[in-house]
Amino acid sequence: MAFCTKLEPPSILTSTNFTRLSNAKGSFSCCSLLSCFPFLLSPNNLRLKNHNSSLVVKASSTVIEPEALKVFTVPTKPIQGQKTGTSGLRKKVKVFMEENYLANWIQALFNSLPPEDYENGLLVLGGDGRYFNKEAAQVIIKIAAGNGVGKILVGKEGIMSTPAVSAVIRKRKANGGFIMSASHNPGGPDYDWGIKFNYSSGQPAPESITDKIYGNTLSISEIKMVDIPDVDLSHLGVTKYGKFSVEVVDPVSDYLELMETVFDFSLIRRLLSLSDFRLVFDAMHAVTGAYAEPIFVDKLGATANSILNGVPLEDFGHGHPDPNLTYAKDLVNILYKENGPDFGAASDGDGDRNMILGREFFVTPSDSVAIIAANAQNAIPYFQSGPKGLARSMPTSGALDRVAEKLNLPFFEVPTGWKFFGNLMDAGVLSICGEESFGTGSDHIREKDGIWAVLAWLSILAYRNKDKKLGDRLISVSDVVKEHWATYGRNYFSRYDYEECESEGANKMVEYLRDLISKSKEGDIYGDYVLQFADDFTYTDPVDGSVVSKQGVRFVFTDGSRIIFRLSGTGSAGATVRVYIEQYEPDVSKHELDAQVALKPLIDLALSVSKLKDFTGREKPTVIT
Repeated sequence: MAFCTKLEPPSILTSTNFTRLSNAKGSFSCCSLLSCFPFLLSPNNLRLKNHNSSLVVKASSTVIEPEALKVFTVPTKPIQGQKTGTSGLRKKVKVFMEENYLANWIQALFNSLPPEDYENGLLVLGGDGRYFNKEAAQVIIKIAAGNGVGKILVGKEGIMSTPAVSAVIRKRKANGGFIMSASHNPGGPDYDWGIKFNYSSGQPAPESITDKIYGNTLSISEIKMVDIPDVDLSHLGVTKYGKFSVEVVDPVSDYLELMETVFDFSLIRRLLSLSDFRLVFDAMHAVTGAYAEPIFVDKLGATANSILNGVPLEDFGHGHPDPNLTYAKDLVNILYKENGPDFGAASDGDGDRNMILGREFFVTPSDSVAIIAANAQNAIPYFQSGPKGLARSMPTSGALDRVAEKLNLPFFEVPTGWKFFGNLMDAGVLSICGEESFGTGSDHIREKDGIWAVLAWLSILAYRNKDKKLGDRLISVSDVVKEHWATYGRNYFSRYDYEECESEGANKMVEYLRDLISKSKEGDIYGDYVLQFADDFTYTDPVDGSVVSKQGVRFVFTDGSRIIFRLSGTGSAGATVRVYIEQYEPDVSKHELDAQVALKPLIDLALSVSKLKDFTGREKPTVIT
């Protein structure tokens, strides 16, 4: 095939085109296909036309033998802008569909890992079911085989939640895994797509690896692939191509098995059997739709109509799969109507986030993780010996700190990003952790876990009501939260999100704030508040000594109040400015205030100090939590 090397190579892997071409039959121009795609031969005769001659290449229709599984290198060029955010690479779908965009990043990943981390090894592949996942899965499988991976374990239809991928990696002792998701961001042809890699412990790749990946995207020159047909992801089973194999698995079974070891399902089942307890779970047409019925209905006995939006869709039913008061408004309305359900919950696109509601009551994520930690030893068998330690992301409220102090447990404050919890878990000093961005989890896996959080809350309610009989007044979600406040005090907390701001203005605002804190000093007066300190959060990992800086501008006042400013790394376009406001209130008589009322002086101060409107042009936030 020497004639092919003389032609200017066309682009490969515009991904949708890749899948179409690799399954194609008939005649193609050598210039448009085989000059750079010898591996796209279908198992039929392909008539290939050179500029000056034509020939017939006969492809085998038999199972490929080990020696016939040949690796092809495909020329490519670096593509700018492939630096990962707090959890992988996220862009618009149309960007990932550009020539070599996805393939470059996948190959750069393999170029960044020691060969012993993947050669002849096992990798897991899953995703949230969004648009473009099926096409992307085929590209990832072929590049993985080209780089010497021994086996890919992939969820049926390419579906597997982020927590489940972590669980499967750990159970199957895999070398790592790919997660195809843009998390809580919208899906569809005009929206978002994302990819990230988790290591052998099941945790997201550390910055030492993601930095290498980015560096390699800037110098990549070739992509390694093999010529194999697309794998049928719609049926369970193993497909072998010589020494390389792909196994399509049930995405639920391993995860469900793990949940049954963590929680007392019989205790939860008793609660759900009570005729005066009603549950609603909103899967938001995202990946947990595949898990909701097997877990909540089949295993725990909830009624089928307890599940809302339970079918995963590529565009999430035209919704925004972010479980908060704005985007899960339908669920909120159900819980806030007269005589609404007792318990409501939702999860996001890839199943790692959660929102917890009681009847006419919203539990903030900061309170949620604190309450789970305070009740874990009694209510959750996995923690029967007590948690090893607690941790939260820096912007999350200090509610968890007070639980750690009361229980005399090690406590850690880390940057935003679940990967920062992993080292602490692997070191055996952390059990329960959470982020204010609706992420909660424990060391049963190395990702935050939406369904785990829902089961944790159901366990607390089941434990608190285990002696109740039909007709007795049940202890409610709001009862549990208010009792917690009475014991620990209330941390009033709110987050203002300004989504898709112009990056230039957002960055200028942060630089302005950094300049402001560089000139600040203890005792400075900000309205009614006295400054204790102001900084740009820096974290030193107590396990490996690694340092991460510029993680959020903080103003901390002498009464414990805080205002924090961050640019989010989870969006796919523009910049999301996040403003966090917190104030501690120990007085029980003041615990019933609306958070926006209690925090108004601090909110006004935050907007004034940052000059947010001047820099971004935004009059009001997109989302208030």
